[in-house]
Amino acid sequence: MSFLKSFPPPGSAEGLRQQLPDTEAVLNGKGLGTGTLYIAESRLSWLDGSGLGFSLEYPTISLHAVSRDLNAYPREHLYVMVNAKFEEESKESVADEEEEDSDDDVEPIAEFRFVPSDKSALEAMFTAMCECQALHPDPDDEDSDDYDGEEYDVEAHEQGQGDIPTFYTYEEGLCHLTAEGQATLERLEGMLSQSVSSQYNMAGVRTEDSVRDYEDGMEVDATPTVAGQFEDADVDH
Repeated sequence: MSFLKSFPPPGSAEGLRQQLPDTEAVLNGKGLGTGTLYIAESRLSWLDGSGLGFSLEYPTISLHAVSRDLNAYPREHLYVMVNAKFEEESKESVADEEEEDSDDDVEPIAEFRFVPSDKSALEAMFTAMCECQALHPDPDDEDSDDYDGEEYDVEAHEQGQGDIPTFYTYEEGLCHLTAEGQATLERLEGMLSQSVSSQYNMAGVRTEDSVRDYEDGMEVDATPTVAGQFEDADVDH
């Protein structure tokens, strides 16, 4: 296949964790042959006996797992899903791509299966993959709640280079109110007092407190509530 290239295998300088000879590589159901799998901190590589192979960058690997389902594949293996395209391009594939221009948002996916000659090595392969991939976190998964606004320069404000807001207690604030502000505050307090008093009138029932607070106002209908009158009411809690 055209994506198979010749390159030096990763060594200790690249953080080689596992080197597994006699490992079969399968791409999307097509066997690539038997070669050596290299699990390194920098990349995941596979090379056949002739020195041709491929490398997978960890940020492109979306999933890896040990597959023991013999119905999915006749041998236990390390399954790796990659968000990239590795198929050899042909005239038919190019024509298909032109017909599927409307599906540009669909990300390509390639499925690799690495089948070692000794299946007992699968656990060590999986562990090495987890450790190496953890060294390459996805930048899209980083915390997006970081504050990007202008930083408050405390030192500059202490040196008189900025305006530090002044805060008052309730009593101190009253002293700084203008005549208009005092009038507005009194009006708001009156509205609040009236709102609290109105809480005594509930569901058409006149309480003693409501009668006392509203002797000069309109009385509320004091007709006793009939039992079961609101039993079918739908109440939102």
